[in-house]
Formats: sequence, C-alpha cells, structure tokens
Amino acid sequence: MSMRLLAFLVALIIAPPVIAQDFAAESRAKSWNLLGEEKARFAARVVDILCELTGDCPANCGGGTRQLGLLRKADGKLVLPLKNGQPLFTGAATDLAPYCGAEVEVDGLLVGDDDMTPVKFYQVQLIRRAGESEWHKANRWTREWAKANPDLPGKGPWFRRDPRIKARIAASGYLGLGPEADKALIEELFGE
Repeated sequence: MSMRLLAFLVALIIAPPVIAQDFAAESRAKSWNLLGEEKARFAARVVDILCELTGDCPANCGGGTRQLGLLRKADGKLVLPLKNGQPLFTGAATDLAPYCGAEVEVDGLLVGDDDMTPVKFYQVQLIRRAGESEWHKANRWTREWAKANPDLPGKGPWFRRDPRIKARIAASGYLGLGPEADKALIEELFGE
C-alpha cells in the first residue's frame, strides 16, 4: 500500500464529523451510558469496507466474510458499525448483511471519547431500508449463530461453545499470552 493511499485512508477514518450536522435530533437509540456516547440517526448506504477502501469488491459484500460499513449520506463519511444492539459483544455485520449496497436509515450510538480515541465507532440499534416506515432491531447475531451451530455440545453462552473461540484459547490462552502464561497466573493467584 502506498503512503499516499495510507494517508488518505487514515484521514478518511479520523476526519472529524461535519459540525453543522445534528445526528441526535430524531434518534430513538437507548443510552448505554458509555464514555463519549452520542445518539446518532442518519441515512447511509451499507458498504463492504474493504471494497470502499481498496476496490476489492466481491459480490454481495463478501457474503458474510467482510466487515460492513455505513457510507453516511449527509457528509460522505465512512462510519464503522462495530457493534449491534445486543448486550453481547457481537458485531453488526450480520444485521447489515441483508442490506448490502442498499440505502438505509440507522439509529444507534456513536461511542468513543474524543480525548482518548481518534475515531468513534457506531453501535447500530435500529435499521430500516430508505423509504420504509418499520424499524428492525439490530439483534440477529445470536439467532444466526444458533442456526449455524445447532449441534454444538455443552451449555452456556455461545462463546463458551464456539469452536473458533475454543481453538483460539487453546493456541493463545485466555489472556492471549499462551497457555503457559495462563497456567503461571492461575498458580500465582489461586495457588493451584
């Protein structure tokens, strides 16, 4: 990647929002009392972020293999929707996928502190196609996961049973420092 392209991409993501825009005015988003949280309702086009930034554009926004974004209509900014409306730590791509390439209206929270983070991410809570009156909650992730993994053994939340997470923990440990580091910490903390 050329330095010029990299500089453009950084400027695109970090660029401050247009001051004249008040995206909170008609928002029905529910507050989560997060640091730097702002309600934000706006019109956008659902895009494949990698396609927007590099021109690598597979059909159907990558068919569930890509992170999706919102190209905001009011100012052309690429908004990063990294969270859906569920209390779990799940992404928004599953909720945005049916709208690939479509004009939508979203309602949610921009999250991040201006002094601590260079860019805010978006938590989409509600979504609807442009021109529609009915809103849809952005909460599809766990249902879609359960459909894709109906026969996984065990009980408890999805992340305790997901084979991808189990493989990552086996390779990197719970702390990401390796199983030996986990073992040493457990022994230090609990004498086991």
